[in-house]
Amino acid sequence: MIHNKYWQAFFALSPIIIFFIIMLGYFGFLFSMLSNIPELEQAHDGPPELIMEWIGSFFIVIFLVILLSVASLVFFIVHAVQNPNLKEGHTLLLWILLFIFVSGLGELIYWLVEIVAKRNHNKQLE
Repeated sequence: MIHNKYWQAFFALSPIIIFFIIMLGYFGFLFSMLSNIPELEQAHDGPPELIMEWIGSFFIVIFLVILLSVASLVFFIVHAVQNPNLKEGHTLLLWILLFIFVSGLGELIYWLVEIVAKRNHNKQLE
């Protein structure tokens, strides 16, 4: 699973894609709320339980995003530890610190620099 290019692409791209989808949803929600302020101030027909359902679904989505981000972090740390190209010097430590402190972006950079570029380089040598 570690060397499967589809799982590598999934774990590299999915945290960033989900982040942008959530931000689009957030700004869409914010825009709809701000454009309907007069109607929302006059309408008190909805039950307050409806708001709790929205908050509950929001927390479920956030939990899934956190779970995916942690899985992506573990996946790329294991891949970096098993990567024989990173054994010399301090590059392994550098990549792990990059994964931890720049989570989704660091994993995307590692995927592009250490996996995709090396795969293309090996294909050109053959």
